Amino acid sequence: MRPVEAASVRLMALAAKGVPPPRIAREVEVIVAEWLRAPDADPSAAREWLDELREQIAAGVGDAEEQLADIDTSEPAAVKQAQATLAALVATRDAAQLALAGIRA
Repeated sequence: MRPVEAASVRLMALAAKGVPPPRIAREVEVIVAEWLRAPDADPSAAREWLDELREQIAAGVGDAEEQLADIDTSEPAAVKQAQATLAALVATRDAAQLALAGIRA
């Protein structure tokens, strides 16, 4: 599995579990650190992977926003779960953006 795909699966699993946004943001940092610590690490490849990951997450945020808008508000548990997932995805997207800026520096 490509690094981006593995990271995406890892992050989406956490988001689906309702992991708090700060924890999922730290996971992005852990993933990037792993990429950069690899014996054959290439910062330019890590930037490309992170940019691709960020784009995937941004698409996921859009999908989660649409799903939240479509949820029947008479079902509070479903609304709460959708809000938690969206918050986790937004935190993931923002953390990926920050990490990308850090690698570019």
